Amino acid sequence: MKLEQELKMSKFKSEWHRVTLNILFTSYWLNDKVRHVLKPYGITGQQYNVLRILRGQHPNPISTSEIRDRMLDRMPDTSRIVDRLHNQGLLERKTCKADKRLVDVCITDAGLKLLSDVDNLAGPNIDNHLHALTEDEARTLSELLDKARG
Repeated sequence: MKLEQELKMSKFKSEWHRVTLNILFTSYWLNDKVRHVLKPYGITGQQYNVLRILRGQHPNPISTSEIRDRMLDRMPDTSRIVDRLHNQGLLERKTCKADKRLVDVCITDAGLKLLSDVDNLAGPNIDNHLHALTEDEARTLSELLDKARG
């Protein structure tokens, strides 16, 4: 559906205004779709992001500050997210040997299994929300978004 219909707007100040609203609207729309796919697994999109970062680092530990730097949404309180995942048994925390102020984090076998389940059962549903685009269109859109961010 066109943005004008979704927002019930017929005029925008400029094409840059329209594309800004379109990116924001689409981001919220996609986040809602991902939230719905992840809900049966008892994790949020931010928790999923942290677990994927840890899986990519596995078996090596990573500090919470490095996790924050790699997150898609850098605003959340990473320590709070790590605490929740730790309480669910999906990761382990240890004091960093190099800097006692930092906490090193590793994904557990339970965390790896959860990600495997999401990848196998729900993963395709996350990407399928954009299958209205061809692969070439998806590549072009990605390149344009990279360009927009400079």
